[in-house]
Amino acid sequence: MILPIIITIIVILFILRLIILLIFFYPEIRAAQERDPAAYSLLEVLLMYQGLYAIYYHRIAHFFYRIRLEFSARLISQYSRFITGIEIHPGAKIGRGLFIDHGMGVVIGETTIIGDNVTLYQGVTLGGTGKQKTKRHPTLGNNVVVGAGAKVLGNITIGDNSYIGSNAVVVKDVPANSTIVGVPGRITKQDGKKIDISLDHIHILDPIMQQIEELEKRIDKLEEKQ
Repeated sequence: MILPIIITIIVILFILRLIILLIFFYPEIRAAQERDPAAYSLLEVLLMYQGLYAIYYHRIAHFFYRIRLEFSARLISQYSRFITGIEIHPGAKIGRGLFIDHGMGVVIGETTIIGDNVTLYQGVTLGGTGKQKTKRHPTLGNNVVVGAGAKVLGNITIGDNSYIGSNAVVVKDVPANSTIVGVPGRITKQDGKKIDISLDHIHILDPIMQQIEELEKRIDKLEEKQ
């Protein structure tokens, strides 16, 4: 008698969680469907996208954090880290429509602020510098994309619509509509085009290489004159 009751309760809780996700996390579900070409169905996103569940558990943990139950908040966040591979401190403030693709190894620090419609890839770190208790983690504006393995460190601001290339290390403020590549991160223009959720990773220009190519062209012209 007890086993059927337990199974029934588990099934009800499972269905209830799916309903909660559909109602309260619809922007995140839509973000996954729109930005991931591997998302073939709504059911697949609901059941198997660890980025969605990391945000789900973070919202719960953040609630406990706000009412000063820090231990409970950290307990939930550590459980989320264990099952998703994504570590989000319960103090982080996250807007709507966040999409964490794959997600393994993503770390989001305590005083991080993330705007709306942001995309993070695997291995991204939004980390802090120093031991002060004040704001020590980055602020990301709306529509920001952070490529795989990138590190954004310190109390800096990444402007709206900016793109941070894979494995870049960003330690200074970034103006809106910028593309950042390299270590340390350098701002480069993409011929007036903005890289957004189309995620055209392979055509990111490196400003250092651009300067080298321009110098080579000037040298060639000088040699032609001689």
